Amino acid sequence: MSSILVVDDERSMREFLKILLEKCGHSVEAADAGHTALDLVGHHNFDLVISDIRMPGMNGLELLASLKQARPEMPVIMITAFASPEDAVTAMKEGAFDYITKPFKVEEIKRVIDSATSRKVNEREPSSADFFSDIIGQSPEMVKIFDLIRRIAPTPANVLISGESGTGKELVAKAIHRLSRVSDQPFVPITCSAIPESLLESELFGHVKGSFTGAIANKEGLFQLADGGTAFLDEIGELTPIIQIKLLRVLQEREFMPVGSARTRKVNVRIIAATNRDLEQEVAAGRFREDLYYRLAVVPIRVPALRERIGDVPLLVSHFLEKYSRLLGKDVRTISSYGLQVLMEYDFPGNIRELENIIERGVALESSNIILPDSLKLSSHRKSALQQGTEPLFVAVGNEEELLERGMEDVLASLEKKIILHALRIADNSKMRAAELLKISFRSLRYKTKKYDID
Repeated sequence: MSSILVVDDERSMREFLKILLEKCGHSVEAADAGHTALDLVGHHNFDLVISDIRMPGMNGLELLASLKQARPEMPVIMITAFASPEDAVTAMKEGAFDYITKPFKVEEIKRVIDSATSRKVNEREPSSADFFSDIIGQSPEMVKIFDLIRRIAPTPANVLISGESGTGKELVAKAIHRLSRVSDQPFVPITCSAIPESLLESELFGHVKGSFTGAIANKEGLFQLADGGTAFLDEIGELTPIIQIKLLRVLQEREFMPVGSARTRKVNVRIIAATNRDLEQEVAAGRFREDLYYRLAVVPIRVPALRERIGDVPLLVSHFLEKYSRLLGKDVRTISSYGLQVLMEYDFPGNIRELENIIERGVALESSNIILPDSLKLSSHRKSALQQGTEPLFVAVGNEEELLERGMEDVLASLEKKIILHALRIADNSKMRAAELLKISFRSLRYKTKKYDID
């Protein structure tokens, strides 16, 4: 059971959350204003605060800043009926555990509260440089990964990290090494696909002088350099069958043989591998050894694509804005609400790497201190028919008899709904893109979809 403080100027919302949380077994106090909440926090040891953003007097963001000064370890969840991307950025930057918009689903807020109350604070700081370096994220998907990293890092178990390109697999590998018992030993990365097949064996296992043309001296390989520490094998799915056999021997026997040598060398190294392929399918297709797969995937970690944790976009945008404003000598402090909404509607085929590139370009192009939509360059091959104009927006109205029977008002309403549904289909259900296609504001489209009960 956790002790939770609910802060909201609306009595009905305070009572709703109090009843809901008490049914879940929590102890709940309520406050109708920010100053009242600060006074309660000063006299009680709450495990969690849930606060509205829009409140008279001290608003939720001001309360959040004060709470983080007084109790930096205490998680705070922000809720609001007036969803603002800029508020989301500010809330996450100020240290909010999560940001939820009203109306929310009961299961959604239960899940977020469970995530916030089921772990200690030092296990809840995913963006802390001490633990996770540049891994940015506070979504439930990332919280699970941070928890898993902490559990498995102190062990010697091999790890297989899977995920699309640009999701940050190497950052996860570095975090595991940093939290391991051999963090003071080498972390040696190698990208298997970046090295020609003829040279890969030498890069992994080293070679002796004269073993092949150009081998003018002895060379230490990856495993020898990483002895006592961690070897990170990126794009492991690209290994040839011969190299797979040799790697399997390293995993089974803890020994390897340099190219051209007749003497084996013992090695004590933890292997973390990464792949953007589905290795189980590769095994089924006979392209990857099953025994090697199971040796590597003692602990599998899947890093989600950015589109699967789109709620982390405001936090990532804030991080990259700060980074590239500093590196490029600019004073670009934020992104416009519309600009952030465009990013929140985007699929990010290139994941975090693409988002970083978008923000770097935006900072470089802007002459003011705010990134506007014109400075955002999204991948052209992801543009929908809405952006390319490849599909006409045409909806049949009906025949004259039908029009006379139903009346103009009813027909126009039906036609408007059909046009909106058609635009959403063309725009892959993106309201932002559909609004652009219809040449109306996003707010107008949101009103009309509610009016016609369109999800």
